[in-house]
Amino acid sequence: MDPYESPKLNQLKFPRLKLSNFFKNRTFWSAILIVFLSSFFGFLAGMVSYGLFYSYLSDMNFDFSLVKPEIGKEYSPQTSQEQAIIKVVEEVSPAVVSIVISKDIPIMEQYFYNPFEGVEEFLGEGFEIQVPGLQQNGTEKTEVGWGTGFIVSEDGMIMTNKHVVLDTEAEYTVFTSEGKSYAAQVLARDPVKDIAVLKINTQTGEKFPKASLGNSDNIQIGQTVVAIGNALGEFKNTVSVGVVSGLGRTIIASGEGLGGFAESLEDVIQTDAAINKGNSGGPLLNLKGEVIGINTAMVEEAQSIGFAIPVNQAKRSMDQVQTSGKIVYPFLGVRYVLITQQIREENDLGSDYGAWLVKGANGEPAIEPGSSAEKAGLKENDIILEFNNEKVNSDNSLSEIIVKYKPGDKVVLKVLRDSQEKIIEVVLGERSS
Repeated sequence: MDPYESPKLNQLKFPRLKLSNFFKNRTFWSAILIVFLSSFFGFLAGMVSYGLFYSYLSDMNFDFSLVKPEIGKEYSPQTSQEQAIIKVVEEVSPAVVSIVISKDIPIMEQYFYNPFEGVEEFLGEGFEIQVPGLQQNGTEKTEVGWGTGFIVSEDGMIMTNKHVVLDTEAEYTVFTSEGKSYAAQVLARDPVKDIAVLKINTQTGEKFPKASLGNSDNIQIGQTVVAIGNALGEFKNTVSVGVVSGLGRTIIASGEGLGGFAESLEDVIQTDAAINKGNSGGPLLNLKGEVIGINTAMVEEAQSIGFAIPVNQAKRSMDQVQTSGKIVYPFLGVRYVLITQQIREENDLGSDYGAWLVKGANGEPAIEPGSSAEKAGLKENDIILEFNNEKVNSDNSLSEIIVKYKPGDKVVLKVLRDSQEKIIEVVLGERSS
């Protein structure tokens, strides 16, 4: 055959299958049966496994739509808690404002002068020394600090920390989440707690979104909380999430740039939600979107230990500002330390409870001159055991008891002096913002 010639069609032969030989071949048939049975039982096992796995994932509330992501669709929250957090942020963020503190700062310019000018005859001709110095050349408006606040009324009343607006010579501007800016004035600074109230200056009758105030008496350790604030004065409306880590804490908070300002805060909320510089005055929220605290302090040396003032303490201040324009407290006029077992042993005191009247850390008098305490005859080293029949101890401090009363109320104190108990009547004075 020519190598380039194609074979004829009738030269191609297909093998023929002889059925008689196929059925007689038991080995081949056994192989086919084994393959069939393996496939059948494998399929059956797969169906049973799928049913069990599907049932397990259904019990775990697994969303099977995630298996086939839809391109172009918005992200959907995957848990009820995540959904609640997103809703809280959406609802409350418009009521959270960033507070910028501005002040006229001297402009200092460098210049050179000769301290030996006019005495060349003693030093010789050509002797000259140029010494650098600074001189003031006017002032300029400069941002010197920042903080956070939240709107509590439609007419623009804002709650924040007192230490945020402590400077009486500064000017305060608030920025909303939409980027609008407004001048604001400080209506009142709480004389006892780290709370202040501001008011947006607007002549247009504009209505502002406000945050809802919750009940901080119902807080539970472990419940989820959300903090919103102007972190580092740069990242406005930053959101952080955590839990309530502790309740009823007592701390002494202070800060740089506050002129030595330090304050003892009692019965505050501890949280591990991140609270950074600039977050001061921002809201701590529950998952219902209610403000339960005012973020106020953090422990810089620790990991995620922050503190917030319970909102129920702030409600009193806000109500007073709305009704009288100032914040008023009953005033006794004493400095004290709550007695613990350790303090009793170290100072050989005659009681293991009460408020021990002592001088301040910088020598401030234990009894305020001209105060109700001085007029009633209280003295340094006295121990107030009871206030109107309420026992004074670490769980029921003197300041917590006093705020239940009004200026002008007459109260009865049980006092331990020189190992003897005395009954002293006091008419409470007034301390206002």
